[in-house]
Amino acid sequence: VRLVESGGGLVHPGGSLRLSCVASGFTFSDYSMSWVRQGPGNIPEWVASIDTVGGFTQYDDSVKGRFTISRDNTQNTVWLQMNALKPEDTALYYCARAFGSTTRENPDQGTQVTVSS
Repeated sequence: VRLVESGGGLVHPGGSLRLSCVASGFTFSDYSMSWVRQGPGNIPEWVASIDTVGGFTQYDDSVKGRFTISRDNTQNTVWLQMNALKPEDTALYYCARAFGSTTRENPDQGTQVTVSS
């Protein structure tokens, strides 16, 4: 199983980023997918999940209305569009298999998002 995230960076408050997670080593279309974030010194925090076909999504209240999760099974990719970013969104973001999961498959997973003026 390999999950590779990209798209993070430094952004000002109110800005936007689009994160990508490309999957390999398993049948992507068989799995719901989630995005998770972990700030320094914090435990992993579930952010959003999407079902196997993209028809059902769920979000943590802290990101509802600002973040959008989506997927394309032909590209084995899940995205997280993040708008109206806040400093408290600063964290390492990674994707996980299964709805509601926070399990990191590989220790080097993740893309850093820093929101700062």
